Amino acid sequence: MQTQTSKFSERLYESSKVIWEQSHRHPFLEELKAGSLDPAKFIFYLKQDYIYLIDYAKMFAYGSIKANDLQTMGKFSELCHSILNVEMGLHRLYAERFGVTKEELERTEPTPTTIAYTKYLLDVAAHGSLSEVAAAVLPCMWSYREIGVLFAAEPGVMEHSLYRDWVLMYSSEEFGELTDWCIGIMDQLADGLPEQELAKLEQHFIMASKLEYMFWDMAYRLEGWPV
Repeated sequence: MQTQTSKFSERLYESSKVIWEQSHRHPFLEELKAGSLDPAKFIFYLKQDYIYLIDYAKMFAYGSIKANDLQTMGKFSELCHSILNVEMGLHRLYAERFGVTKEELERTEPTPTTIAYTKYLLDVAAHGSLSEVAAAVLPCMWSYREIGVLFAAEPGVMEHSLYRDWVLMYSSEEFGELTDWCIGIMDQLADGLPEQELAKLEQHFIMASKLEYMFWDMAYRLEGWPV
C-alpha cells in the first residue's frame, strides 16, 4: 500500500520520468517549440491525433460507466465532452488552415502505432477497473499539460503563429484543471489498494507513456503501412 505521506501519482510520474524526458527531446516537439516543424508532419500528426481522440473520448465514457458515484460520473462525462468539442474542435480549425476538411479528418486511416495505442487503451477500459482506466488515460493528459506549460514559458514560442494555438490549448488553465482532476482521482482510486494492484496500474501508466513517445515518433516519420 501507499504510505500516508506519498501520493501514488508521484510514484507514477517517477516511474515514467525518463520516458517523458525522451518525448520532450524528440525532434517533433523540439522543432514544434522552435516553430520550424515541417507543416506536413504537423498535419499528419493532427489527422492521426484526431482519430486517436475519438477512441480516447470513449475511455472517459467507460469511466462514467464504471464510476460508483454521480460526481465522478459527471466529471468523466465532462472530460469526454471536452475532448469531443474543445480539443477536437482545435484540430478541425487547424486542419482548415491546411485545406483539410472535417470529412477528411474522419476518413484518416490509422497508422500501426495509432492502432496499437488506441486498442491498448480500449482493452484496458473494457476489461479493467475504474482505477485501470484512470491509469491508462493519465499519461496523455498529464504529459501534454507538462509540454504545453514548458513551451509557453520558453521565450519566443508564443510568437510562432503556426503552432501558438496548440501551445495555448495545452498550457491553458482549463486543460490544467481537467488534468489535475485526473491526477487527483488516480490518487483517490489507488488509496488503500494492495501492492499487486498498484503495480498493475503502474504498468498501464508506463505502457501508455511509451506509446505516447511512439506517437510523436510516428508523426515525425510520417509512418505508413509497409504492405
